[in-house]
Amino acid sequence: MRAYARKAGGDEELWGVVGLLHDFDYEKYPSAEDHPYKGSEILKERGYSDEVRRAILSHAQYTGVARVSPMEKTLFACDELAGFITACALVKPGKSLAEVEAPSVRKKMKDKAFARNVHREDILEGAAGLGVDLEQHIAFCIEAMKGIARELGLEKPAE
Repeated sequence: MRAYARKAGGDEELWGVVGLLHDFDYEKYPSAEDHPYKGSEILKERGYSDEVRRAILSHAQYTGVARVSPMEKTLFACDELAGFITACALVKPGKSLAEVEAPSVRKKMKDKAFARNVHREDILEGAAGLGVDLEQHIAFCIEAMKGIARELGLEKPAE
C-alpha cells in the first residue's frame, strides 16, 4: 500500500495504516455477516476517519461499497495478491521473496489447488481496477514486499 501511495502521490502513512488495519477483525469475526463491518464499528469508536473506514469496507466485494478512490482501488488490488505472493514465497527453498518472480506467480495462479483460498478473480479485477497490466502489478507488489521482507518474515536467509 505504501509503495502504491508513493507511486500515486497518495498519503503514504494513511494508505499504510489502511493496509495494516483492513483485516484486523477477521480472526475474531471471519464471517461475511461480520467482517469488515465489526472492524469498521470498532474503528469508528476509536476515532478513525470515514475515509479509512470506507476503504476498509470497500475491500470486501459483498459489502456493496464501491471502490472509488485510488486508495480503495489499491487496497482491493493488493489484498488477495499479497497473500498469494506470500504463499509463493513460502514454497520456495529459502522461503523468501527474493526467490519470487512475476512470471512464476502468474503460473501458480493457474494451479487452482495452490493457495486455493485466494480469490484469483479478485486479483484480476484488482489490476483491472487500477488500470495496470496484471504482470506489472504482480511485479510491483513483489518489489514492494521485498522492501519489507524482514518484517514479513520472508527475508532471504543468510548464507
